[in-house]
Amino acid sequence: MNFWRSLFFFVVFIEKSIAADFCYEDSHCSPNSWGNSFAQCRPRTDSRQSPINLDSKMTRNESLRPLDLQGFDAAPSGNWTLKNNGHTVMLDVNGLSVSGGGLPGSYQAQQLHFHWGSSSTNGSEHTVNGRRYPMEMHIVTMKTTDQNLTSALNDTSGLAVLGVFIDVADQDNNNFSAISDLVASVKYKGTTLPISPFPLISLLPVRNMSQYYRYHGSLTTPPCSEAVMWTVYEVPIYVSQKQIDAFTSGVYYTEDGANKALLRNNFRDVQARASRALYASRDARLLPDSSTPLSSSHLSLALPLLPLLAAWRL
Repeated sequence: MNFWRSLFFFVVFIEKSIAADFCYEDSHCSPNSWGNSFAQCRPRTDSRQSPINLDSKMTRNESLRPLDLQGFDAAPSGNWTLKNNGHTVMLDVNGLSVSGGGLPGSYQAQQLHFHWGSSSTNGSEHTVNGRRYPMEMHIVTMKTTDQNLTSALNDTSGLAVLGVFIDVADQDNNNFSAISDLVASVKYKGTTLPISPFPLISLLPVRNMSQYYRYHGSLTTPPCSEAVMWTVYEVPIYVSQKQIDAFTSGVYYTEDGANKALLRNNFRDVQARASRALYASRDARLLPDSSTPLSSSHLSLALPLLPLLAAWRL
């Protein structure tokens, strides 16, 4: 299935979601009400909904090695499109594929998008022992053996999403500027901007790509299809507060000319994990029990590393 055909199906899916009653802040269409219009968004005892809280109830899987990210280290030909769809800032991409790392086949990248909070709240979708990061980026890919999006959404592994936490640092992340500097150009719902492709690897935690968590889940937006193999990277990328503010204080879910309404807190709360397995890759850290305080030996090991961590940048 070629890229343009698969991208067409994703655009149709997105437009249908926009047309339905789906939002984040108004009570009649906020996440707690999604189940009224989208059956799979309703809570069930056997549901496989996302996002989830990543905690100590996980198992090491030695077979989970780094993913093979094909084309991520180069700038593909043509243009990509940055857009505001009223729910997020999204970048349609092409020329990229993902395989390996325990995925059941090859997946073609379709788009990436962001979730954020507000000027006073964090907005990642997944949490780590209850901690919510300032932002989260999702790279959405579709299995190449699925003929169309309908097929992918009915396949429990039809989509593979790479989740990347975004944390705050003192300095700008020059790589992230490829997105954050352009957000003002798509601040209103329905606005688009063609941009020159760039190596997408620059938006990933390149020094820690072998450290991630894996579970079966769903789309975090309607229709909440339980068709996603989630890969959530352990280590965040770091950007400045100014770059985060470009999203939290500069993006509207209303169209140009309408009453301005900031798009804030565009994340879904964590969902019940139930009996689902959560795996740590071979090199990922097994998360501690959040109720267990750090021992003095842990602190003595960690303290010398703090200056290095504070100085780390992509």
